[in-house]
Amino acid sequence: SEIPGLEPWVAEVLRCPVTGARLVPGEGPDGAPELHSTHAERPLAYPVRDGIPVLLEHEARPLS
Repeated sequence: SEIPGLEPWVAEVLRCPVTGARLVPGEGPDGAPELHSTHAERPLAYPVRDGIPVLLEHEARPLS
């Protein structure tokens, strides 16, 4: 799966600013695109707005 408007190579180099974990494409509860952290203990979801990942800790939501 890909994030619309985000080049695949960019997605490959992005990391979670909190844990440093790899980020993978995901979907929010409302169906909006997100990047999901792969961190085992503290997985976070970051919004993608207009194809731009918002990698700010205060914008992240915890993944259960």
